Amino acid sequence: MKKYHYETAAGLFVLIGLLCVGYLVVHLGNVRLFGKDSYTLSARFASVSGLRAGNPVEMLGIEIGQVEGLEIDQKNQVAVVTLRIKKGINIFDDATASVKTAGLIGDRYVSVDPGGAGEILKPGGIITETESPVDIEDLVKKFAFGEVGK
Repeated sequence: MKKYHYETAAGLFVLIGLLCVGYLVVHLGNVRLFGKDSYTLSARFASVSGLRAGNPVEMLGIEIGQVEGLEIDQKNQVAVVTLRIKKGINIFDDATASVKTAGLIGDRYVSVDPGGAGEILKPGGIITETESPVDIEDLVKKFAFGEVGK
């Protein structure tokens, strides 16, 4: 009888451990199990230097999503960034997206100014107004060689 008691306790311990691991995977790994809690938009940039998939998307200083993917549009010679935005966040068709740096040498992120004068972008819509990142290296070179005023 004691043999089954120990086996049952060990089985419960393993089951609880697996449930805890599953919980951590879902919540820390941003895994979506049921339904879609977000939608995608895309933005076209002349350059997305330093931006990577998984980097945050912020609006008004609050994270509203993340960069889902980066592609090159060979025909128009632009970088196409796919953004995954949380549902309930409205972005208008006159919105502006820009690639910024967190701190002086921090990671890149996409900052979205939501606009407000146009219509709300539908899932799969395109943000047409974009600003590419400032290249710190070029600025330092210009400053060092006295070309800032030119």
